[in-house]
Amino acid sequence: MYLRCNLIYMKIGILGGGQLGRMLLQASGNYVVETHVLEKDPSCPAAAFCDRFTAGDITSYEDVYRFGKGLDAITIEIERVNTDALEALQKEGVQVYPSPTAIRLFQDKRQQKDFYRRHEIPTADYRITTDLADLAAQADFLPAVHKIGIGGYDGKGVRVLRDKNDLPNGFDDGAVLEKMVDVKTEIALIVAMDTRGKTALYPPAEMVFDPIRNVLDYQVSPALLPEKMLWRAEAMAIRLVQELKSPGLFAVELFIDAGGNVLVNETAPRVHNSGHHTIEGNYSSQYDMLWRIMLGYPLGNTSPILPAAMVNILGETGASGEVVYEGLTDTLALDNVFVHLYGKKQTAPGRKMGHVTILSSDYAELRHQANKIRHLLRATTL
Repeated sequence: MYLRCNLIYMKIGILGGGQLGRMLLQASGNYVVETHVLEKDPSCPAAAFCDRFTAGDITSYEDVYRFGKGLDAITIEIERVNTDALEALQKEGVQVYPSPTAIRLFQDKRQQKDFYRRHEIPTADYRITTDLADLAAQADFLPAVHKIGIGGYDGKGVRVLRDKNDLPNGFDDGAVLEKMVDVKTEIALIVAMDTRGKTALYPPAEMVFDPIRNVLDYQVSPALLPEKMLWRAEAMAIRLVQELKSPGLFAVELFIDAGGNVLVNETAPRVHNSGHHTIEGNYSSQYDMLWRIMLGYPLGNTSPILPAAMVNILGETGASGEVVYEGLTDTLALDNVFVHLYGKKQTAPGRKMGHVTILSSDYAELRHQANKIRHLLRATTL
């Protein structure tokens, strides 16, 4: 780190080179910063947008440690990173956002749930299971959702167990058996916390999931919630982040059940799919906000410019190979619509290939356009 023209030039690294890293790097262009990426694949979405690319394994101690040695700060775009190396780097003066302790906590859904319980943060009732034999003894707890402890993401590592006949479908490994919730609405709240403990909160996004693939289909923000319910969700999200005692950006996913209870589902310690709409929809995007935190600048304005909907572009069922986008020209012709393609050359069923943001003051129009684009724009193959 050195001074020139009264500006601090920092070298900041990102572990992971996917679309989140790509969009984070796009936002870095507004600041004076040298960006580095560590990822196995030199053709990953983020590679073309960083100043220095390093081919390596983000789960390897040696690769992460060597990558971080010459940096001022480091962050993540995915949780599956080597936290031992991050702890060693932190001890040597490299700033890590969020802290290695926070990352390690959210790498394991079992530790997450215990954290919520320990800090009296409402969450669905649960039991920890070690293997299928242990799971079989929990038949009285069904119906429930079985979530693999480590390694699950985007609907992977989740099994719905409705009765004892479903028990063999569970995981023969450490997992969380979570009591099934009668979910009325799912929302996500993104919370930013700087190094001084000051927080900023984005308006909630209502998330609509694909019932087959269990992945986010589209969302609308700000979510229209009763005032008291909104306050409760905001208070829970802020308290959760404050208990972590770590600067960074955190996406808190919550359930609102049929009885109006608000329950924390999961937390991601990084920029998140549920915040993509903030690029066009909010004065300071989630990506801009993380740079502000890492560079030591004031937190940004999280207010919406206009209500926004965000639609994921997912690889079509049965389509694997070189991607072709059908309906792209027609989508780009729509008013107040912004297309983001992630630069992935190969598509696969359910793979995140891009997203579309729609802005409108009319919520009915937002949902109409979101559903229209879901069927219009397709990531497929020849």
